[in-house]
Formats: sequence, structure tokens, C-alpha cells
Amino acid sequence: MNPTPSQTVGPFYGYALPFPGGGDLATGGIAVHGYVYDGAGDPVPDALLEFWQADEHGSLAGAPGTLRRDPTNGAILGRDGVRFTGFGRVATDLDGHWTLRTVVPPNGYISVCVFARGLLHHLFTRIYLGQDAFLDSLPPERRQTLVAAEEREGVYRFDIHLQGEKETVFLDFG
Repeated sequence: MNPTPSQTVGPFYGYALPFPGGGDLATGGIAVHGYVYDGAGDPVPDALLEFWQADEHGSLAGAPGTLRRDPTNGAILGRDGVRFTGFGRVATDLDGHWTLRTVVPPNGYISVCVFARGLLHHLFTRIYLGQDAFLDSLPPERRQTLVAAEEREGVYRFDIHLQGEKETVFLDFG
């Protein structure tokens, strides 16, 4: 028997998976924002990004159960605002833009998983806020696709290009 073939995913993510404050991992830290672009260079208005990172002390433990739910209907109200989870989920807006508010991880990067229309499987990448041995192993032109640009103090920009000449480096953890 042949396996069931893959199908493209979405664009239904914006309806079911984002939650209020999904991109607010921590207050008083940094903001990282950017756009998701397709192979033609057009913004992707219906992508979903998931983020994982260490806290400011390097712990990857996170804090489960920080989402508050409405006791009447079970709807997600948002984070409790106290505990750091290390996890965020953000949908792109109609312009393909996303924003994450967090702390600077001591390991220097934030892990990203991209879900978007036309993808048979989600994609993994990283947002580097500084130099790293892994980055040094890449050709300079590819390395730059993983490094966030500091726009001003505490604000970084990181665009994700799904295909094309500026295609972001995607990682295979298989």
C-alpha cells in the first residue's frame, strides 16, 4: 500500500492557532520583527510562525500552562504575563508582517518554524542576534539570511524569504 501523499497546508492558520499575546514572550526586552516573502518577492499574508528560545539565563525549560482561558467558553485570553514560556506563535498580517517581543537569549539565536500556503512541510530556521560558530560554517551570502539586522537599540529586523535569490537558510533536523 502506498502512503498518502502530502498536501499543501493552510491558509487556515490565522483562524485557529494564533492567540492573544502570542508574540509577547517577555516585556522589557527586545522586539524582533520582519516580513515573510514568497519566491516572487510578494508578502505572504497568511503564514504562521512559531518561536522557541532560551530565557535570559539560558534555560530551555520554559513554563507550561501560562495561557489563560475564559472559564465560560474555554477561549484563550492570553498569557499570564509572569512566567517565561520560551514559546511564541504569530500569524503574519495582510502585509506579511510579524512581531515578537522577547529577551535576548544567551545562546544568541531564536528558533523559528514556518507554516505557509504552498508548503508541503513546515520549515525550520533560526534568527541569530550575533555571530556563532554555525554561522561561520556558511558562505557569507547565505550566512546573512540568518542574521537579524539591528534597526535601533532593542529592535531587530528579520525577513524570511521562502524561495528565490534571497532564500533564507532552512535547517533539516531529520
